[in-house]
Amino acid sequence: MNDYLRNFIIYLIAINIITFLAMGLDKWKAQRGSWRIQESALFTLVLFGGGIGGILGMIVFHHKTKKPKFQIGFPLITIAEIATLIYFFVKL
Repeated sequence: MNDYLRNFIIYLIAINIITFLAMGLDKWKAQRGSWRIQESALFTLVLFGGGIGGILGMIVFHHKTKKPKFQIGFPLITIAEIATLIYFFVKL
């Protein structure tokens, strides 16, 4: 495996862990009536490749599951990113 691919995989793992933890932290803070992570920040993490972590965070923490923009947005972004990756790697 070349360095580029290895670094890309490490990046994807890291951004998904960060997104998952951000969803958990936001849920924890919501339950305590504390400072919250902005929804735009959560979407930014997903746009940067953290879609699987975001979706898992929604499921595991039961967080943002009733908001349509999260129910639809996170999966659509994730599918679009996966399709783009598949297209990119097929073209190589």
